[in-house]
Amino acid sequence: MRFFIELMVSALSIGAIYGLIAMAFAVIYKATGLVNFAQGEITMIVAYVAWTIATTVTGNIFVVVITAIVFSALLGLMIERVIMRPMLGEPVFATVMVTIGLAVILRSSINFIWDAYPHAFDLGVGREVMRVGGVAARSAQLAAIATLIASIGVFWLFFRYSKLGIAMRAVAADDRTALLMGVSAARIHALAWAASSVLAGIAGVLFALTYDISPAMFQLGLKAFPATILGGLDSVNGSAIGGILIGITENVASGYIAPSMKEVAGFVMIIVVLMVRPFGLFGERDIERV
Repeated sequence: MRFFIELMVSALSIGAIYGLIAMAFAVIYKATGLVNFAQGEITMIVAYVAWTIATTVTGNIFVVVITAIVFSALLGLMIERVIMRPMLGEPVFATVMVTIGLAVILRSSINFIWDAYPHAFDLGVGREVMRVGGVAARSAQLAAIATLIASIGVFWLFFRYSKLGIAMRAVAADDRTALLMGVSAARIHALAWAASSVLAGIAGVLFALTYDISPAMFQLGLKAFPATILGGLDSVNGSAIGGILIGITENVASGYIAPSMKEVAGFVMIIVVLMVRPFGLFGERDIERV
């Protein structure tokens, strides 16, 4: 029983990281109708920037985290303004290919700017083991779970009550009608890219605090994208739940069947679910797949 509980804690923590990145995928899709295949690379870049600040400037966790959040927002705004905005009106396939090219560039930049070796990301917090009722967990793992819960609440309130959230829903539903009603689609797209990058950046920092930082971190995007599909590409909070489900499925399969099953269990689950609900657990039927 104790093994199962510890397995669930680990599953929830990695699932929370998947969930944050899956929310990042969904935020951009909800606002623009596009899938950003560079999401994992953005996660990795922000984590490396945070690590650089911690090792060369200051190891204060608050300074590192705040700087990483600001950098991630600026990175998202820059990508939207310089790369994605000129692609408005172009075929969806061409725009998606641009995000794939961006992913390759960002992935390659790790070796140019930093190196190809893993590094420990030690801020003095995050890796200490905490025990609750005899169950051990790292503080960064608990922080990841808490961050996902907080993000779900914030986005629920944002889409339901804020003017920007309602405007984003309007642009997602019909951008031309939203423009006629005075909603700036460019502003909404910029906000979506900034919010998406912040979510991905937070996930990257939490992952680096729990484990190590390395050029292989871009694979988090490959793990989180199925979670977005599972939850529903047009459902931000549904994608978060999809991340939790993928994390639980992977860890249970790895712990009780075989470690090699961890890489395929999540995809098996997705196939089964999508055979029943092709639009995801929380997605809408009229969603257009890319």
